[in-house]
Amino acid sequence: MNMLYRAAILPLCALALAGLPACQTMDTLSEVGAGVAVATGVATPQQGQSIKKAGSAVGKTFESITPEQEYYIGRTVGAMVLNQYKPLDNKAANNYLNVLGQTLAQFSDRPETFGGYHFLVMETEDVNAFSAPGGLIFISRGMIRCCQNEDALAAVLAHEIGHVELQHGLQAISKSRMTSALTILATESAKSFGGQELAQLTEAFEGSITDITSTMMNNGYSRGFERQADSAAVTILQRSGYDPNGLIAMLTQMKKQLKPGGHDFAKTHPSPDSRIEDIAKLVGPATPIVSPAARQARFQAAAGKI
Repeated sequence: MNMLYRAAILPLCALALAGLPACQTMDTLSEVGAGVAVATGVATPQQGQSIKKAGSAVGKTFESITPEQEYYIGRTVGAMVLNQYKPLDNKAANNYLNVLGQTLAQFSDRPETFGGYHFLVMETEDVNAFSAPGGLIFISRGMIRCCQNEDALAAVLAHEIGHVELQHGLQAISKSRMTSALTILATESAKSFGGQELAQLTEAFEGSITDITSTMMNNGYSRGFERQADSAAVTILQRSGYDPNGLIAMLTQMKKQLKPGGHDFAKTHPSPDSRIEDIAKLVGPATPIVSPAARQARFQAAAGKI
């Protein structure tokens, strides 16, 4: 449990770079830390009451997790991502990514989340992208280099927004873990939590974060979930005026750069060929992308040299 606490504390500055106020970041991570401190005997149960917010979140099915609870879970998942991947120190690129991402999110079926959408470039050549519950979306420099125009980059972001919209991250939490936490909460709801109960809730919360991050970063979502996110991306792109062929173009280019056995998209996603086949059923045969000159110019200025 201390490992989770350390992993969450280390990337505070990085989370602030993602557009999240540092004071809010500290508040969120302090809540998680309080529960850990109680469980390890270095704080009183009264000091650890704030863990109840996070603990109650994992005590429900993903459909009944509130937007606020999803936000707390997502912030901790984001901290875990940034404990592994350093954020890119490029203000112009991150601002551009956020303007593009925020615009696309407004055309999704979930344009608002409790804490809002936030986008950040990761400093890594790995070809990958992640979306934490609640709207924290990370895209690697290597992934951006697979995009030859703004339509392709928009397709990547739309796909990740699709995962948030469909709450795929929350669905990665083990059902048995949710049941265990719910039982504790139901039993203890009428009295103060003792050290043992808080330790169990903290363990359930930590396990839930592990479930999500392992699925996102190691195992990947099912082909069904990826197909759903691609379908949501096509809808977002069409509504926002971007060419959905950008998704096919990005996957085609990415296929050339993926390394077998690498810790990237090839490990966590279905093969590009299978996804292209599924997407073609939605948008028809691939056609060349014709980007307006202004669109291509801003893409090159902000992301062309990453």
